[in-house]
Amino acid sequence: MSRNRHVTALAAVGSEPVEPDATEALVERARSGDRTAFEALVRATYADTYTLAIRLTGDEEDARDVVQETYLRAYRGLKRFRGDAQFSTWLYRITANCANTHLGRRARHRHDELTDETPLVDERPGIDPQHRAENEALRNRLRVAIDELPPKLRAVVVLRDVYDLPHEAIAEELGISETAAKVRLHRARRRLREVLYPDHVSPVDGAGEGGVVSAM
Repeated sequence: MSRNRHVTALAAVGSEPVEPDATEALVERARSGDRTAFEALVRATYADTYTLAIRLTGDEEDARDVVQETYLRAYRGLKRFRGDAQFSTWLYRITANCANTHLGRRARHRHDELTDETPLVDERPGIDPQHRAENEALRNRLRVAIDELPPKLRAVVVLRDVYDLPHEAIAEELGISETAAKVRLHRARRRLREVLYPDHVSPVDGAGEGGVVSAM
């Protein structure tokens, strides 16, 4: 069985979440060449890895290709994993790098108070049912809006706002400067505001930002 089909077969078994301590133990065993331990890591992380891949690529087939490449790189690079970050974070960075490379090969066709540090959807506990329903509707619109962003903008907003990677890590994995990562994030959030809250974006600001984005 090829490596690609082997990873897919493992995923078909279903996600098997494990505790952080157990993950560390599996990583250590996998680094020592224990293939069974690595297979357990694949099963535990596949669902999240695939979700990130599809958010970054916007295409199921591309996402599957990215996931296969991610686990191949992870397997080959395990000995270089120092444990400075969680295994899942390390895997997210590999996924982002693979998605960026893949998209490079296959290029295709809240409000006005929202700032670079403001969450796009209110996630505070204890909100009333109506507010929660409104948040869910907004979240669904947000998913669609993110999917419609250009790949370069979609990547940074997903990695920063969904997966909480720091600007430095995003820049490294996408092969751009930290400043460029911040600029793309600002543009992506601006695009999302325009879609989610069109009545709160001034025509002047909207036109100016659009000109900048089109010049990317």
